[in-house]
Amino acid sequence: MNKTVSINLGGFSFHIDEDAYQKLSRYFDAIKRSLSPDGRDEIMNDIESRVAELLSEKLSNEKQVVALAEIDAVIAVMGQPEDYRIEDETTQTTYTTYNPSGSKKLYRDKEKGMLGGVLAGLGHYFGVDPLWLRIIMVILLFSWGIGFIPYIILWILVPEAKTTSEKLEMTGQPITISNIEKKVKEGFGEISDTINNIDHKKIADGAKDGAQKVASSIEDVFMTIFKAIAKVIGVFIVIFSAMSLLGIIVASLMMLFSAALPELPWAHEINGGNLSEIPLWLIGILMLFTIGIPLFFLFLLGLKILMPNLKSIGSFGKMTLLGLWIIAVISSIYFGVRQATESGFDGKVVKKEQLLIKPTDTLNIKFRFNDYFSKTAKGNTDFRFTQDSTQNEVIYSNNIELHILKTTEAPYIQIERTAEGKSLSEARKRAEKIRYNFEIQGNTLILDNYLLTEIENKYRNQKVKVFVYIPEGTVVHPDENAGEYIENDYSNYYFGHDDESRYYRLEKEELKCLNCPEEEEEYNEEEIDSTGTKTTTVTINENGLQIKEREKVTNKTVEGVEVRNDKVIITTKN
Repeated sequence: MNKTVSINLGGFSFHIDEDAYQKLSRYFDAIKRSLSPDGRDEIMNDIESRVAELLSEKLSNEKQVVALAEIDAVIAVMGQPEDYRIEDETTQTTYTTYNPSGSKKLYRDKEKGMLGGVLAGLGHYFGVDPLWLRIIMVILLFSWGIGFIPYIILWILVPEAKTTSEKLEMTGQPITISNIEKKVKEGFGEISDTINNIDHKKIADGAKDGAQKVASSIEDVFMTIFKAIAKVIGVFIVIFSAMSLLGIIVASLMMLFSAALPELPWAHEINGGNLSEIPLWLIGILMLFTIGIPLFFLFLLGLKILMPNLKSIGSFGKMTLLGLWIIAVISSIYFGVRQATESGFDGKVVKKEQLLIKPTDTLNIKFRFNDYFSKTAKGNTDFRFTQDSTQNEVIYSNNIELHILKTTEAPYIQIERTAEGKSLSEARKRAEKIRYNFEIQGNTLILDNYLLTEIENKYRNQKVKVFVYIPEGTVVHPDENAGEYIENDYSNYYFGHDDESRYYRLEKEELKCLNCPEEEEEYNEEEIDSTGTKTTTVTINENGLQIKEREKVTNKTVEGVEVRNDKVIITTKN
């Protein structure tokens, strides 16, 4: 059994067996001997940090012991000290378009940058000269001003390349001993060149240093402000995304288990409105992936703003979630199109019945309600899932329309039951299954204020239209609830709400109120709707000329103007 040693390497703690520890120590000693005194400590720190990163990647958990196999694998990546001979050479800035030996990571390059190093870092990452990026940025700033916010966001989120390893990652160079040593020597060479040329550029460098100090101070102030704002934004993003994600997860889980819990109170509403016959559990999965995955990444973004050193979920995790999201979006689009086609056709069933009233009779129109479903005849329910008196599950709706129309024949009533479907035959079958009742008792027409249909028919905009055809001159007496259902889409015959005591006579172009107060009567017959949005009332009497306007949603045009005694009657039509 080998002894184990606990070591701290590059800020990481490792348990390493004695043989591996000795080999690693010899490796570091050999590297140190091969380096020149200039920059030796900095190079060794970078090498140790890189070795620690490689060991962390190879260990499956923190309690695993580093063995010789892991040390050999790290040395194979880093290389042997004797394999490298770094010759002094003139260095210059290059931007490599492709490097097969390593992958690039995005950092800010403040050494080559002019402000925050964002564009210089992007130049390294995309393999282009930062000069072109700066030109594009200036054009965007002075034309649309859209480059400022993205620049600030990148300045806050993208870390600066400070260590030698980070600078190598920024340019896509492999992090090996030779590259680390070469990079450090390049840095010393640049410092040496600056010192040698200080006498030639003393005045210019002094001015440059002063400008850099001012720029650095301004940068520090702006960075402090932007970081504070970023933290606030990060907190908001985390709270919003976390709460939204939690809600999506809970809703999705409830849908997933809907098959096992069919008595959930909201299950009928969702199933009834589901046009495409998609199982509820599948809707839950699609909703979780389509909405939940973007919220999850938004949550990670907020955490990243608050904790810049937060460890990433990794490329595999990102690609997996992206793939699931794309599949979910495509599936949602497919089912959305399919759902739209499910309501593409309208079907109706028509029933006609004679009204046995005399020309001198008054037609009473009453709306009744079923107190099992509602305690009032005033309809305000588009659709609701409930049970009837026999405990059968049904869809209840107040989607009832009353239309008064003129006929030259004997008076009659026509009931139209309508519904939607993916085909004409399906829509018609669904309309046939609508349950609606009415009664004719002498000269009284009693209409239900609701319709019913079985819950398996689902909600497909089921509706009942009641058309009452009566000859000109017939008197109509609506109850106080009829005004809730009256529509004038097909005619100008209309009366208001709560008109229990009002009597109307069907005339050529209107329902004329017979017992309305004078002002109401004038309003009834003197309305003008040239644009479909306003009603204008004109009255001339002993008090003078009065003009009143009232909002009304119709669409009528002026047909004629007639002066009669003390009134101006303006006749309109649809």
